[in-house]
Amino acid sequence: MTIVIKILQFVMSLSILVIIHEFGHFILAKLFKTRVEKFYLFFDPWFSIFKIKRGETEYGIGWIPLGGYVKISGMIDESMDREQMKQPPQHYEFRSKPSWQRLLIMTGGVIFNFISAILIYVLVLFAWGETYLPTANVKYGIVTDSVGYSIGLRNGDKILTVDNIYVEDFRQIIPGIMLNARKTVQVERDGQKLNIDIPKDYINKLLKGKGQIDARIPFGPFVIDGFRKESPAKSSGVQAGDELIGLDSIKFTYYDQFQKYLAENKYRIIVLNLLRKGASLNLQVKPDTLGMLGVTRLVDSQIFELKTVRYGFIQSIPAGLDKGFKTVANYLKQFKLIFSKHSKAYESLGGFITIGNIFPGVWDWDAFWNLTAFLSIILAVMNILPIPALDGGHVMFLLFEVVTGRKPSDKFLEYAQIVGMVILFSLLLYANGNDILRQFRK
Repeated sequence: MTIVIKILQFVMSLSILVIIHEFGHFILAKLFKTRVEKFYLFFDPWFSIFKIKRGETEYGIGWIPLGGYVKISGMIDESMDREQMKQPPQHYEFRSKPSWQRLLIMTGGVIFNFISAILIYVLVLFAWGETYLPTANVKYGIVTDSVGYSIGLRNGDKILTVDNIYVEDFRQIIPGIMLNARKTVQVERDGQKLNIDIPKDYINKLLKGKGQIDARIPFGPFVIDGFRKESPAKSSGVQAGDELIGLDSIKFTYYDQFQKYLAENKYRIIVLNLLRKGASLNLQVKPDTLGMLGVTRLVDSQIFELKTVRYGFIQSIPAGLDKGFKTVANYLKQFKLIFSKHSKAYESLGGFITIGNIFPGVWDWDAFWNLTAFLSIILAVMNILPIPALDGGHVMFLLFEVVTGRKPSDKFLEYAQIVGMVILFSLLLYANGNDILRQFRK
């Protein structure tokens, strides 16, 4: 059910953003009296799921959910309609319009995606405010893995500053390190302040999901509320409602200590020390090959004191604008990492599986709209890249025309469109290929 909810959220978000993007092209084309022949959600080679004709435009839904399009008369696009381009230009066609009008039509989708992201952020901040975990409230310190240990971090360290700058939101520490090339982390350990240097290759490891820094949580109470599909604990007689109080008569203070003990003893039978309806109970179990018991636990939502900032409607407007522009800036920094020889971020590029997995496994409207706004910004930035077949490619050739006064030939634009489509499909295959390989490596 979790996967179904993720897929539904992804498809719904993508559909909203595609419609907004294509509507930007559509409304500006109409404004300049340019004919729009088709307006489609998703692609429709050979047939469509639904279509209806209204005036000069056919509206429809395709069967390949990879985006959408508007077909504008007299424009070389992904439809590769060569026959139309052989005919004499008509007054209602894209190619007959002044270059500044064509430029606005081509940037309409990107503009609408940026505007919609800002509006969504404004409404989300007004409706739900902004909730985060203050760094000062991470009272048990951090937990990290062997990569974090290799740079000098230790479980239980309390992060004070990054590059001697206090980070208010704990969840922004890792993104800040990756995007702003931070050099040091200041921590408190056993009452002493220590300075930890951040090596350049740490960012590459973070992009691969290693070296993460999370908030440390206590071990108990560990009340079992469910089981995984393959559960050694359930097979050994553990029941929902049992409270796990130790392993092999060893008590744990923190959850990471329990995980470490399981990992170190996964190849032998261990004893689960349980409480069932107040009575002590010991059960023998052999963990799975990953050192897991196959159980889920009730988690106390009050472990940490979160902070929520509320906004009135007027206050939410500048706050939404600020969040939107910061998100754009951060995404551009992420994009820059792809070309960094140190980060090797291209190895971590993902496709539809990666995007779908950013949505939560339960339906949360706050999270849904925040992620939709973020994806709207991604769609805008990606579309404005100067690659033929994208809006940015068309804009690049139009700017060339505006500056030089010379319009590229239709044949040149046709070949450029083909090259751009090859580049895009190659990137699509590479990103989704990474997704598939990651599934096999799990």
